[in-house]
Amino acid sequence: MTNKAMTVKRAYLDHNATTVLRAEAAAAVMRALAAPGMGLGNPSSVHAEGRAARKLVEKARAQVKALVRANDADLVFTSGGTEAAHLALHAAKAGAGIERLIVCSVEHSAVRAPAEAVGLPLSWLPVDGEGVADLAALKTLLAEPGKPLVALMWANNETGTIQPVKDAADLTHAAGGLLLTDAVQAAGKLPVDFAEAGVDMMLLAGHKLGGPLGTGALVFRKGLPLEALQLGGGQEMRRRAGSENVPGIAGFGAAAAAADAALDGFSGLSLLRDMLEERIADIAPDAVFFGARAARLPNTSYVSAPGLDAERLVMMLDLDGIAVSAGAACSSGKVGRPHVLDAMGIEDEISKGAVRVSLGWNSTEDDVNRFVESWSRAYMKAKKRHGTDGSETSGRNVALAEVES
Repeated sequence: MTNKAMTVKRAYLDHNATTVLRAEAAAAVMRALAAPGMGLGNPSSVHAEGRAARKLVEKARAQVKALVRANDADLVFTSGGTEAAHLALHAAKAGAGIERLIVCSVEHSAVRAPAEAVGLPLSWLPVDGEGVADLAALKTLLAEPGKPLVALMWANNETGTIQPVKDAADLTHAAGGLLLTDAVQAAGKLPVDFAEAGVDMMLLAGHKLGGPLGTGALVFRKGLPLEALQLGGGQEMRRRAGSENVPGIAGFGAAAAAADAALDGFSGLSLLRDMLEERIADIAPDAVFFGARAARLPNTSYVSAPGLDAERLVMMLDLDGIAVSAGAACSSGKVGRPHVLDAMGIEDEISKGAVRVSLGWNSTEDDVNRFVESWSRAYMKAKKRHGTDGSETSGRNVALAEVES
């Protein structure tokens, strides 16, 4: 299995999990690692080596802020979007007087899990059948007592659905609350404007837009009283102790600048996405594309059809040299019932076969063609299987047998 999966030509279509490292980011990392002498100094040091490191960190800070139009905001570098979410929720509780949380039901687990653990009353904001937040329900929830923090992602990692963040921020501020948005999937794919949206805090991750893994950021409105989650030295404006990951941060900044310059080109991926969906719909009239009637990320298609099993399908595609996922890539390889589709009210018969295709800045028409061909074979086998005995067997051995047949 492993040998076959790794020797066939690969088509990587899981960019919402991690996208390909941009050449600009790789070069920035290598320049930082190859600094004169024994490498860069500590950016908290006042000598020349330390000042050189600090210059790289501040350049990257400006580049990331420019990507999301947050030049007048503050930005703290973190190890990724998950740490940024923990910092935001802890800091808002401890420093900003937040008394309760309202979290959209389709948020990523990086927000859902710490929200459940932070120790504040928690309400779930429902979505409609396309995965779009219900603003009428939000208005009702905001009328309840206690200063609220609302968590509403900019764009969903599975469906690609874009949320009404600005409208939600306006409602939240009218109720005296704060709005946290997870822009991990949106930044570098859509025009994201921190200032125009009127949000209070924003989560970012470098590896989603072509930067290195292990880099992220929390952007927040100036003057917002946030307390540190990680204690120690006075790094990152005393909000995130620990010596900065200078090479990673430099790569994150370079990736942000490159993604910003290429935004128009990224929007063109919608043509490939639409072609994929049109071809699937021709082959499988009963296929369902989740969130397709709402505004979506240009690169994302979340598709299923009756009779398919996501775990089997992901394995079969992998053996054909095609990388997709059954949703968020944060469950140690496990494929379970997608909470996003549950929140949208999708029945199990359809949701259990859902796979996410997410294109990237280096995706090609050939990648799409290969996915369509492989998915179609799996679909036809599922139809044949159900048409002969009406039963559904499962398991890795069956998947392997079908691929090899």
